[in-house]
Amino acid sequence: MRRHVMASEFQRNKLRAMFDAFDADGNGYLEEEDFAALAVRWGRLPRVRAESELAVRVENVMRGWWQQLSAAVDADGDGRIDMDDLLAMVDLLPSVPEAVTATADTVFDAVDENGDGRISRGEHKRLIDTWHGQAIETGEVFDRLDQDGDGYLSRPEFAALWTQFWTSDDPSEPGNLMCGEPPQVW
Repeated sequence: MRRHVMASEFQRNKLRAMFDAFDADGNGYLEEEDFAALAVRWGRLPRVRAESELAVRVENVMRGWWQQLSAAVDADGDGRIDMDDLLAMVDLLPSVPEAVTATADTVFDAVDENGDGRISRGEHKRLIDTWHGQAIETGEVFDRLDQDGDGYLSRPEFAALWTQFWTSDDPSEPGNLMCGEPPQVW
């Protein structure tokens, strides 16, 4: 029995790139091993390597999302999540804001390489490259995220943008750019 997916075409297109980035073996499904690979990728960030507590948090968040995803949307229990399953989970995210915020806090700490409590343009670029597992052209994405123009994203700004990325159905919201420019197919 498949969940009814309420995601819009915009959300589907935006999250397709994330699905593909998470799908480490490229088999068209997300499986536990893909989230283990994601945790390894995030574990390579300098601050994560240097701080064991942060390394544990990163590992727990990345692998924890597999647990939440599989428990919430893997209705047939086959250990495989397709794109529609991922979108069904996105539909559920507004009901678990604490999980979204906890992920944002951990990702913030992982990419805040100098520990100054703010994300610079370069740190944000590493976030995008780490999510995608490869270098991604970011263009002016950071300028559009940095709404107050101070050259940084504060923790509260970052958390709000992160939540928008995963839940927004409005193409004009800046959070949709958190992981790079979404495909222009809408």
